[in-house]
Amino acid sequence: MNLDDLAWQRQFDGGIEPAMAEYLAQQGQLELLIETARDRGEWFCAKAAVGELCAAGEFERALTVLEPFVAVGWPFAVRESATIMVWQGRVEEGLALVRPDAAGLESAHDCRWFAEALVEAGRVDEAIEVLTPHLGEPWILESLVQLTRGEHRDARVLELLAPCAERAMDGTADCRCSAAGGRRECRHQPSSVLALYGRVLERMGRADEAIRLLGPVLSAVPSIAWRYADLLAGQGRIEQLRELAAGEHAEHARRRYAEVLEEQGRVQEAEAVLREALEAGDPYDRRRLMAFLARRGRLDEAVEVGRPTYEHADGNLLHEAIELLSRAGRPERALELLDGLGAAYVDAHSDVLHYPRLRLLAKAGRHAEGIAEARALIEREPGQWDTTLAWLLELDGRTDEALDLLRSSTEREAHRTTAEILSKHGRYAEAVAAVPTVSAQREAQARR
Repeated sequence: MNLDDLAWQRQFDGGIEPAMAEYLAQQGQLELLIETARDRGEWFCAKAAVGELCAAGEFERALTVLEPFVAVGWPFAVRESATIMVWQGRVEEGLALVRPDAAGLESAHDCRWFAEALVEAGRVDEAIEVLTPHLGEPWILESLVQLTRGEHRDARVLELLAPCAERAMDGTADCRCSAAGGRRECRHQPSSVLALYGRVLERMGRADEAIRLLGPVLSAVPSIAWRYADLLAGQGRIEQLRELAAGEHAEHARRRYAEVLEEQGRVQEAEAVLREALEAGDPYDRRRLMAFLARRGRLDEAVEVGRPTYEHADGNLLHEAIELLSRAGRPERALELLDGLGAAYVDAHSDVLHYPRLRLLAKAGRHAEGIAEARALIEREPGQWDTTLAWLLELDGRTDEALDLLRSSTEREAHRTTAEILSKHGRYAEAVAAVPTVSAQREAQARR
């Protein structure tokens, strides 16, 4: 185990990937996760095991799992350990693990993690003080608002936000906010600052004040209209929301207005708003109208709304339509959609159309047909379709044949499919063994 391997795992979801580790946890494979974390230095296995142990109140054992990762200085293990110690009541010991030294106090990231531990320990005022010198960073300002939620410190948070918010009201981007030891130049977007300020007012029960604050600044900061629309919707100001959706800020407000109308059962009005937006030419509104019609059970209409895009390079909603039909249990209809595409488009995009077709054949129970098509693809493109063919073989009940194919495959992700199939059949230890070690995966990536 070393820091380079651990950093690589986190960057590329390498080793035993997070989804597999979580699946093993869900299947009760705690001991296998612990063993794999220890023997192979698998961080995602350790993290999943620690989550299970903490949920069961086994904090000391969770710390033991983290020990080797802490020993090499893996910061995420250090932070997990600190949090667990705080939960145990070993507050000073836990805080000592993440308390920044003099140099660390200059790091916004180090201070963010220390502040989180302080909040866990109930020392919110100290957390605020730790973050204050770094409020020039937009993500730290967001962290301040997030960490203090429900901690009865909103008045203090508003006080810290106020200098930035005041300058943001006239659209000024290069605001300056208070910081320990003087003034610090900030890089906040006006809309972000005002959205945070409004959020704090709202959670204090002062939503009307937030509305009065944001309404007059829309002309100077038009991108705040989405937050203003949310406030209006949350306070039942439907008429004001309607006016916003019909005016110069329609692009930001129409979606929220349509959602509110649908929530209130005013379905025809909601649909009218979405169709009006579509006529205005916003490509995102075509997707929203499709989703709306699908929610109402009007799948065929949803497909027709998307049809003008199905053979376009930009704003293509073909895959959205296929997904809507597939989730609704209509794979045959989705296959008809694919079969109806023009020959020129299919020839130009065959590389991205084969997979959804094979997936739909599987969903429709047409395994033999899918297997035959996958084999034909392999003949044309050796090593490119092995995992898909193996997946189809497994669905057809031919598990051993699928595993044999994967073991001889040179396809990059063959080991993932092998592990998935083995896990599905309860062969968890074999599934873990099928995944190359982190060092082996890194070497393979370097060769590529």
